[in-house]
Amino acid sequence: MTNFQRQGSISNSHFGRDFEERARAVLAAHDIPLQFSHWVPCGFGNYEKLHSFDLGSEDPPVIVECKSQTWTKGDFVPSVKMKNSAEAMFYIQIAPSGYRNIFFVEKSLRVREGESLLSHFRRTRGHMIPPDVEFWELPRGSDDVKVYGSIADGRG
Repeated sequence: MTNFQRQGSISNSHFGRDFEERARAVLAAHDIPLQFSHWVPCGFGNYEKLHSFDLGSEDPPVIVECKSQTWTKGDFVPSVKMKNSAEAMFYIQIAPSGYRNIFFVEKSLRVREGESLLSHFRRTRGHMIPPDVEFWELPRGSDDVKVYGSIADGRG
């Protein structure tokens, strides 16, 4: 049986929760105070269902999806992780307008080319990214976050 457990962590969910706490602290340091598990009605037309974003606030209106994902051990594209990120973009797309949309990721570099997983996602899945998403990339072991603007505004 293959074990997809993140090395050095009790469980992947613990690792993800730790990263959400880290993201929340970094965003708070940038004057964006947020709560965990922020519920927002998402959907099309009269068909809405509550969705829990990793972090969020109603005042000011902000929703954040956090991803702490890495390249595979063989330095290959983690296809399931790319699908998870695309799903996060979908939920951001169907959230009510008026929210500041942040996709907050832990930086993971591909050994061969030095490309980050976020850069790869934006390059190969740009057609799935809503135009108003901000990308925040945080290196492991550092609070020196890099912020990329949305693809649509040309800042990233």
